[in-house]
Amino acid sequence: MQQDRLKHLEDIIAGNQYRFYEIGQALKEIRDLRLYKLTLFNTFEAYARNRWDIGRSQAYRLIDAYSVINNLSPIGDRLPGNETQTRPLVSYSPPEQRKIWKDFLNTGVEITARNIKTFINERNTKEDSTPDRTDLISDEYMAAVQELLGQIRYAQNDHWHNTSRQTALLWHRVMQEAIVSRGASNGTDT
Repeated sequence: MQQDRLKHLEDIIAGNQYRFYEIGQALKEIRDLRLYKLTLFNTFEAYARNRWDIGRSQAYRLIDAYSVINNLSPIGDRLPGNETQTRPLVSYSPPEQRKIWKDFLNTGVEITARNIKTFINERNTKEDSTPDRTDLISDEYMAAVQELLGQIRYAQNDHWHNTSRQTALLWHRVMQEAIVSRGASNGTDT
């Protein structure tokens, strides 16, 4: 008896697991085609609130979730299971969403909103941290840069009376081009 009840309840859950996706799709179409006006509402937000008791934020989150799932669906059958799991992906472009999702799935971590958010935060932290490469700069180069900066500071303090800003910018561009061309000839990126 209880086994039958459990099976029935699990069937309900399984049957409605992607309901958020279908609701988002319907809300998007109602919004985009302005179908809410047929029910005499002036705005989509008023329609969602009064007709379905869905706040503006939740309505747009469901639409965003639909867009994310729609974008990820060609990847395979392992997709976010609820609207909350799609939230961390919403701010990324469709190609970035697919890349992030593939990378997340490759970790083998359980698909939860918290795990997805943690994965994306760690990924972004790694991308944001640029390695310190000051040890690759020669002492001669640092001395030349310091000398140039001293000359620029002097010119600024002198209110550019003896040196024009154009001259300073010209020398800056000359140095930049020299650095770039030297890096390219050495096969290194700058």
